[in-house]
Amino acid sequence: MTTVKKILEDKGHDFFSVTPDDTVFHALQIMADKNVGSLMVIDKDGKLIGMFSERDYARKGILLGKASKESSVDDYMSTDLYTVKPEATTLDCMALMTAKYIRHIPVLDHNKIVGIVSIGDIVNTIIHEQKITIEDLERYITSSGYGHQ
Repeated sequence: MTTVKKILEDKGHDFFSVTPDDTVFHALQIMADKNVGSLMVIDKDGKLIGMFSERDYARKGILLGKASKESSVDDYMSTDLYTVKPEATTLDCMALMTAKYIRHIPVLDHNKIVGIVSIGDIVNTIIHEQKITIEDLERYITSSGYGHQ
């Protein structure tokens, strides 16, 4: 089973963030420029204090009629944080994402942010793992299974 550490080694440790004082409009610009659906919200001490996602904007902004150019990220961000360690597996992440209805999970190593994984990262990794398993089984069945010499 693949670990988050391996996923980050393959995709990189880059992540994008805003401060709680940044405007929602600024956060949305970053998300559009970087083609991401979520940003970590980090305070002045470098501590992860929340997540800001497209879902947060839609539910807390658009539906409540707030203006994104004047509102701060602090008014929109989710503060119920779910994180994983690099040793977590794809199965651990999938279980957490499914149970908590989240699409992005910050990865912390000794309380230091080392990256983020998305539901897409997890699903792509699981698909890759299954493809390898299928190929291995096909090779076993067709070339070295019972009855072959």
